[in-house]
Amino acid sequence: MIESEDLRIRQLVEAMEPGPFRAMLQAALQHEAQGETRAAAATYRTALQSIPRFLSPSVRPALDHAKAVVDANDAELAEFLEARLAGFRSRHAGARLDRVEQSRDILLRRRRVYRPSPSFMYVPQLPAMEFYDRDLFPWLDTLEAATADIQAELTQVLAGGAEVLEPYVAIDGTPQPRWRELANSRRWGVFYLWRAGVPVEENLARCPRTARALEAWPQCRLEGTGPTAVFSILDAKTRIPPHVGVNNARLIVHVPLVVPSGCGFRVGAEQRSWEPGKAFVFDDTIEHEAWNDSDQPRAVLILDCWNPFLSEPEREMVTALTAGVSDYYGDLPAYARGAEG
Repeated sequence: MIESEDLRIRQLVEAMEPGPFRAMLQAALQHEAQGETRAAAATYRTALQSIPRFLSPSVRPALDHAKAVVDANDAELAEFLEARLAGFRSRHAGARLDRVEQSRDILLRRRRVYRPSPSFMYVPQLPAMEFYDRDLFPWLDTLEAATADIQAELTQVLAGGAEVLEPYVAIDGTPQPRWRELANSRRWGVFYLWRAGVPVEENLARCPRTARALEAWPQCRLEGTGPTAVFSILDAKTRIPPHVGVNNARLIVHVPLVVPSGCGFRVGAEQRSWEPGKAFVFDDTIEHEAWNDSDQPRAVLILDCWNPFLSEPEREMVTALTAGVSDYYGDLPAYARGAEG
């Protein structure tokens, strides 16, 4: 720090309310004065993780300085670790190291940690993964192989005009602020093949080859929510805001069909693009969002499936639990009983 800036930061910290937070900042400043930059950064990092709820805005320059020291140290640490890890990677070329790589990125604050936050039911001890290993779902081969047929039937459906689609966000009354733009709008429109556990026979009849491909789909039976399969159409220049799903006992499958450039998808800290005919599976109880910045609609076949880490008895019990909640509340709207985000 320039000497005058150093003095100003010290004065700001000294003027703070006495307590553990001020003590940590003082300790970090002392480390800096003694040239112990790594110790200073470690202390600042701890302090920044415990900022008091009520803190005067006048302290902002001290916080900015603390963050700058931590950022610089992280950059040096990243270079140090890369030198250490290079030989290890070469010895294990081809090995799956993505979990440890993500751990490194979290340590270096390049990646946020997102956890499942279902709006309805949480099953503990299931893996908290944004995207699941594709190899866990061999039945997706059938759907991917039928991509051309499914695309053709979707084209025939959409030839009927936008009125064949329903708003995915169908809300009676005042929507939550995040859904205001999409509420009851076909900008995010869907064509249901299965809806909340019930086959939509008329729509399936219009898409016989898609229906035949779906016969390989191991359905997830959850009262009021599944199985569900839809053609999801996201209009040009439209974003789906960050949100979470209802139940981590199920996962969500995307089979991309029509993907213009400028489309993207994020689950937690991981972002992916859609590639027609290549399915992926994700946990929708982890915050996720989607966008279509192109000038054309984007189309994806979406369906749900069981989390593969649930045993058959657990699946049956989850089915019974969700049915029990539905029976208990009867006709009460889903949002009122906590079953909808």
